[in-house]
Order: sequence, then C-alpha cells, then structure tokens
Amino acid sequence: MGKSSVKAKSPTPSTDTELAVQEALSWLRETASSGVRDGMARFGIPCGKALGVPVGTVQAFAKSLGRDAALSNALWDTDVYEARHLAIFTGDPARVTPEQMDRWCADFDNWALCDAACFHLFDRVPHAFQKVTAWAEETGEFQKRAAFALLASLALHHKKASDAEFLDGLPLIEAAADDDRNFVKKAVNWALRSIGSRNPALHAEALTVSRRLAASGIPSARWIGRDALRQLSSAATLRRIAPKNKPARE
Repeated sequence: MGKSSVKAKSPTPSTDTELAVQEALSWLRETASSGVRDGMARFGIPCGKALGVPVGTVQAFAKSLGRDAALSNALWDTDVYEARHLAIFTGDPARVTPEQMDRWCADFDNWALCDAACFHLFDRVPHAFQKVTAWAEETGEFQKRAAFALLASLALHHKKASDAEFLDGLPLIEAAADDDRNFVKKAVNWALRSIGSRNPALHAEALTVSRRLAASGIPSARWIGRDALRQLSSAATLRRIAPKNKPARE
C-alpha cells in the first residue's frame, strides 16, 4: 500500500446516509470561518480542502451523531478536511476493517488527520498492531508516520496490551530512525517516548534504544534518541512509571 496503490471503494451509501452527509456538510459550511481556515497553514495543514472549523467544534458535533460506520466512510469519501475529522469521530472501532484502515492511510496527506485517525479510532481496533508493522514499510511520509503515530497511541491508550507487543515495536523504531523527514522522525520519537512511559520494564528497554540512537552518526536518529532520553529521564516520567504502593491492610 502507498500513494500509488489501488484503493478499494467504500460501500455505496444508502439514501439516509447520503442525506446525513449533506446535512453534516451544510452544518460545517455554516460553522466555518475563513480566519480558522487561513490559520491552518501555520500548523502545516493544507487548507485547500478545508472549510475552517476547529477540530474541537467538529468533535463536539460528532457526539450528537453517534457511532455510525456507514456515515463515517461516506464522510471520509467527501475529501473535505473537517468532514474527514467528523468521519474519525463517528467511526465505530468494532466495524473498522483492515481494508478500511489501509484505504484511509493511503489518503493521509497531512499530520493532523493521520494523528487523529490513529489516536481516536485506529488504536481501538483489534488489528491495530498488525498495521503498525505493515505501515512501517511504507514510503509515503504520512503513511509511514501513521505506523508510529498508531504505535504511540496504542502505548498511551491500550492498557491491556502486553509488553511483548511494544517490544516488537522497538526494532521498527530503530529501523525508521534514519528517516529525516520531519513528520516521520517526530512520530518515531513520539512512539519511543510513549513506549518508555508505560512501565518500568518498557522504560528500561526504551532507554537502551534511546542511548543507541543518541550516539548515532545519523542526525535524525541522534535527535530522536536525545529527545527521548530527555523525557524518559525526567522526574515526571519516573514518577509516572514508579510502582504504586498499595495501602497495607490492617
């Protein structure tokens, strides 16, 4: 999969779904502000497909719509920036297929949609770890970023995941550390820091990787390692991973 891959089409939406999409687009257009749209460029978000609605406003609106897999896919297919955010917030993790994940990932053309999809939807689906491994081989900047944004999101949210699943991610991090593209290296760094902040065992393994990267002769790897070391060695991180002492029973 990648930017050149053939994409599967979404199922044809029903009339009710089509109506819901048009109503959502109307609401977005009515709520939009040119000032918000123009300000997106400051954050590296292309505004050519945007209307100008803050993400928080879109997320609040999504709550009124609920989870709806058909609506989510139809909204994504509009190719409107805010409608795609709405697609993420209305997506049903239980009904997200591997094919849908690949199709959306192939469409990522900015960090904001990539991260939102990984952080608010994809990290809740059963096959998320499989996509981390697959997407780490991608060549597109935002497709490869998705692998590590998803790995970071899993580290932050998936409380029941085993340490082994995150240990499997560390070699992927080291292998990608030589990619000096801004949005890739920052996601790689995010994943390393997030894994190391889960518990003492993963913290120790992440520190080992961070030290190796910090000593690298490759600038991007060195930056990733040094920045991760700084956070993983901080007092806040050490407090977070410290074993919690249970009160003694009388």
